[in-house]
Amino acid sequence: MKQIVWFSDVGKGDTALVGGKGANLGEMTKAGLPVPPGFIVTADAFFNYVRKTGLSKKIQDLLKNIDPEDSKTLQAKAKTVMKLIVDTPLSESLKEEIIDAYQTMGDDVLVAVRSSATAEDLPEASFAGQQATFLNVQGEKEVCRAVLKAYASLFEARAIYYRIVNKYDHFKVALAVPVQRMVESDKSGIMFTVDPVTSDLSKIIIEAGWGLGEAIVSGSVTPDRYVVDKATMTIANKELHTQTWKIVKGTNGDKHVNVPRAERNVQKLSDQEILALAAIAKKIEDHYGSPQDTEWAIEGKNVYMVQSRPVTTLKDVTDGAAKTESSTVKISSELILVKGAPASMGSAFGPVKIIHKPSEIDKIEKGDVLVTEMTTPDYVPAMRRAAAIVTDTGGRTCHAAIVSRELGIPCVVGTGTATHMLK
Repeated sequence: MKQIVWFSDVGKGDTALVGGKGANLGEMTKAGLPVPPGFIVTADAFFNYVRKTGLSKKIQDLLKNIDPEDSKTLQAKAKTVMKLIVDTPLSESLKEEIIDAYQTMGDDVLVAVRSSATAEDLPEASFAGQQATFLNVQGEKEVCRAVLKAYASLFEARAIYYRIVNKYDHFKVALAVPVQRMVESDKSGIMFTVDPVTSDLSKIIIEAGWGLGEAIVSGSVTPDRYVVDKATMTIANKELHTQTWKIVKGTNGDKHVNVPRAERNVQKLSDQEILALAAIAKKIEDHYGSPQDTEWAIEGKNVYMVQSRPVTTLKDVTDGAAKTESSTVKISSELILVKGAPASMGSAFGPVKIIHKPSEIDKIEKGDVLVTEMTTPDYVPAMRRAAAIVTDTGGRTCHAAIVSRELGIPCVVGTGTATHMLK
């Protein structure tokens, strides 16, 4: 049984051992792409942990016959399971192996501790944001503690819900934990090797913001959007957006800071950086042989790739463009209440319900239009019931956008004012 492997030891065929994220980090490392180095605590180590500590039986009993739509009970059970895991220590042998690997990376090096489920990043389901990531982790004790917290995140209410509705057995899914040198990114974002909204294969879409990538992935900020034509490798379009705050490393974890006024409205990436990223996107797509959804970070002059996974929401395509139904609805501009970016195409109607936090998801009933500042993975049960989704912030590659496309629900993101304008 392997408890620890390095990125260079694994590839895309090793999902059962290191999960989707771990396998792709290994695959990109082997392909010579710029990936920050690291190691992975394997799925074998996780299965060993839950079996030897007796946790698997306790967790199975707690989750037996649970109704995924009963949000309150689901959240209460999830909290109990997560506390149980965090309070159950790792074995001494696993701790020693993690500490040895961590020390090999350098002296008290800053790392990102990520979650990599063995059933995630599959062609048919993205599991977007289901498990937790811990950034700016430093020190042996903290790394071991972050591994436990990552294990616990396999039983977040949102992850339990997702597995039940997608008919995955809770204990057929394991959690591997990549531990990766932290990139202190000046700017970061998401890059698709296809237009994820229209399924246009001839375009590369890059979304970018200041600071760490969590703000863009979550949809907390509305990023710049750049479109690159694959055939000519020229920039076809740019949308610039104001960013007033960013996430950076603080003394105790992450902190939110104001973006200097002079930088708030400027283009986040230079044209040279846009084209350098697009060149990497082409390499990644060629390597995998299919469209990819990737995450990147720039630290100083260095560009790093920190994630790649298959795009799970492509429509049928013809000649590189998606087949789309032409809309027959003509709306007078006087009737437009809010306007944003098209994250998931379609039209729908229903009563508006505005919610501001995950504890309010019970308010959303089947057929409602869910309106919120941004969604998180905890909103997924409500998103499944909604007829449509509208957010104040976020770009076309944020959580709300990806999940809406996966669920086939119309979604508009980055309206700026939906929670104030709509009633």
